[in-house]
Amino acid sequence: MTSSLSPGRLLGLGLLVSALAGCAVGRGQQTVGAYVDDTAITTSVKARLLDNKDVAGTSIHVETLNGTVMLSGFAKSQDERSVAESLTRKVEGVKSVRNEVIVRP
Repeated sequence: MTSSLSPGRLLGLGLLVSALAGCAVGRGQQTVGAYVDDTAITTSVKARLLDNKDVAGTSIHVETLNGTVMLSGFAKSQDERSVAESLTRKVEGVKSVRNEVIVRP
């Protein structure tokens, strides 16, 4: 027995596949897998920042794209800024860190 998709179902299937893949591609990434990896990295970095008493984790924003982590927000000292970067570099999967955290006492 052979099955064929109607043109409407074929179009619907194509739109569904495009929508699922479009989430990652829309962020400038190549695959859905890269998006999932970046999300895991962001979550791990954020958890480390929140768990560390020397960093105000709620004041630092974390974004990851293709393994490059960008830190932004505010720190109370240069030491806090440096600790945040150091903790980020230790997370598995991090390829590089862009530390855009501003020191504001």
